[in-house]
Amino acid sequence: MPLAELVSSLGGRFSLYLGIKLSEKEERELFRWLLASSLLGAPIREGTAFKAFKAIEREASSPQEVVRLGWDRIVELLDISGYTRYDFKTADKLIEMSNNLIERYDGSLNRLHDEAEDSIGLEFKIRGLAKGIGPETVVIFLRELRGIWRKADPPLSSLAFLAAKNIGIKAGDKREAVRELLSMWKMEGGDVKNFVDLESALVRLGRDYCKRRRCKICPASGICSSG
Repeated sequence: MPLAELVSSLGGRFSLYLGIKLSEKEERELFRWLLASSLLGAPIREGTAFKAFKAIEREASSPQEVVRLGWDRIVELLDISGYTRYDFKTADKLIEMSNNLIERYDGSLNRLHDEAEDSIGLEFKIRGLAKGIGPETVVIFLRELRGIWRKADPPLSSLAFLAAKNIGIKAGDKREAVRELLSMWKMEGGDVKNFVDLESALVRLGRDYCKRRRCKICPASGICSSG
């Protein structure tokens, strides 16, 4: 099965689904994606995270607006969206993230990127924006900026790596797996800018099929090594 068929079957980048356009590196769009990534990074249903994002961004789509929105209103919007299990911690994270982005980088994610020494430094700077930002959130955020931000080069997420191993990737770690997959993707005519669509499809493959052992109905069953 060509890798492009996986994308057609499972869907591509998450930011496009949310109406976020990252290609021009506009600050508001970058922050909207950071906000969405912060919500998607928690172990909660994707639909709930999307609903919470849409509720918050209707009232705040910049770090300054998030700070003005305030902790109480963020908690209220999270609860209305069903994001109840992590409402307090998430409100803390979004306020801290926004304040630090303003204080350290004048509210500019492009400036944060420019001040990072390399891809690893960029990952640390993103994590350093708030205590609650973990490695999976960083991967979600940066993988959709691969090919847009020069220093955005994160490893595969855990779910994408699980799926990649099942479809025959030989790489022993998540960063090496990116190189191997990207090489295969380019052989099919893809490039680094649309590679995120493959990564996103593999996230869904890992989450909805590999992790649940739904091998009989898996769209990748013809090439899966574990089926």
